[in-house]
Amino acid sequence: MAASGKATVVLKAVKKIAIQFCPFESNVRSTREFLTMVGSEKARATNMNCEVISMVKHDKSEPLVDITYLDGDRLLLKGAKLTGGEMLNAFQSVCAAKDLQAKVAAKK
Repeated sequence: MAASGKATVVLKAVKKIAIQFCPFESNVRSTREFLTMVGSEKARATNMNCEVISMVKHDKSEPLVDITYLDGDRLLLKGAKLTGGEMLNAFQSVCAAKDLQAKVAAKK
C-alpha cells in the first residue's frame, strides 16, 4: 500500500469505476488497495461526477476493476493477477493519455 502515499489519483477522465470482489478469497488485497486509493476523498474531489461502485460478493468470483472513461473506452483490470501498484500504474497511464488527447483536441 506504499503506492497510495506517493501517487495522486486523478479521476478527471473517468466516468465510472466498478470494483467487485469476494472478501473471503486470498487474492483480493490489490483490488481492495485500489478501491482505497480511488475511493479516497482526495481522489473523489478531482471528479465529483465519477461513480465509484464497490460490489462485495460471496461467490468466489475473481476480483475485477471495470473502469469506464468519459469517451466510452473501458479498462478491465483483473486483481488476482496484479499488484495494487501495477493496477494504479495501468490506470494512471491511460488517464494521462486521455488528458493528453483532450489537450490536443482543445488546441485544434
